[in-house]
Amino acid sequence: MTISIISHPDCMLHEMGAHHPESPARLRAIQDQLLYSGLDLILQHHDAPLATREQLCRVHDFEYVEKIFLKSPEEGQIWLDADTPMNPHSLSAALRAAGAAVLGVDMVMTGQSNAAFCNVRPPGHHAEHNKAMGFCIFNNIAVGAAHALQMHQRKRIAIVDFDVHHGNGTEDIFREVPEVLFCSTFQHPFYPDTGTDDAPAHIINVPLTAGTDGRAFRDAVESHWLPKLETFQPELILISAGFDAHVEDNMANLCLTEQDFSWVTQKIKMIADKYAKGRIVSTLEGGYALPALGRSVAAHINALLG
Repeated sequence: MTISIISHPDCMLHEMGAHHPESPARLRAIQDQLLYSGLDLILQHHDAPLATREQLCRVHDFEYVEKIFLKSPEEGQIWLDADTPMNPHSLSAALRAAGAAVLGVDMVMTGQSNAAFCNVRPPGHHAEHNKAMGFCIFNNIAVGAAHALQMHQRKRIAIVDFDVHHGNGTEDIFREVPEVLFCSTFQHPFYPDTGTDDAPAHIINVPLTAGTDGRAFRDAVESHWLPKLETFQPELILISAGFDAHVEDNMANLCLTEQDFSWVTQKIKMIADKYAKGRIVSTLEGGYALPALGRSVAAHINALLG
């Protein structure tokens, strides 16, 4: 079993401010835990490339992409929304984060790796086709999925999202694209207050109340995600891997543990092994309690290894 980890030093230079939870320390916490656990030695390491405008414009409006390039500051900081600033290094970091998903898809589709984990930031699943929000500039997982559809001629792509926040951007981008099955669990009511309206059959939203524990989360996955994934028979599975539903993460109020993240990854891997030749690309979304984040990513990668 070959697992690639894709990252880039540019992702460490995207500074959101001294007290912002989405900080470079998140990637350091993951790197430290992978070293401590010994996983770092058995992973294949790759630098994330810069996503191209063409790749971005498969999921984002051309005008939006151009606006981000034009707004990128030469010094100081500008704000795209109340939660999402850019410094002079943020554009490069965002391009690397989206480019990591593209590289991950290429590697698993060509057999260079069985699976890939993109240890990148900024995250992406809140970015809509024409709007940055919630720490997200480009929708990394959507860029990867569109690349698989366009360049690898896949017909059935599944995106699973277990971040504590609803992946509104991913749903926005693929709401009218039945070739992409989107399965999401998230705390509700909670930011961004989406995911509970009527949705087409390929959008599987499972809101969870504050205080939901691992048992209830597992029941939700088994009842709602797994039957749909079995019916859909995906050719590739992409994971929006957010770990802010961890009980130690004070960003939200779900009560999962690293064992729950391991369990859901194992279930996803079983579907991938059955229908997608094991092909999985996972990309980091949330997770802000640093020790819990490191442990959760290590558990996630261990489960990918089988």
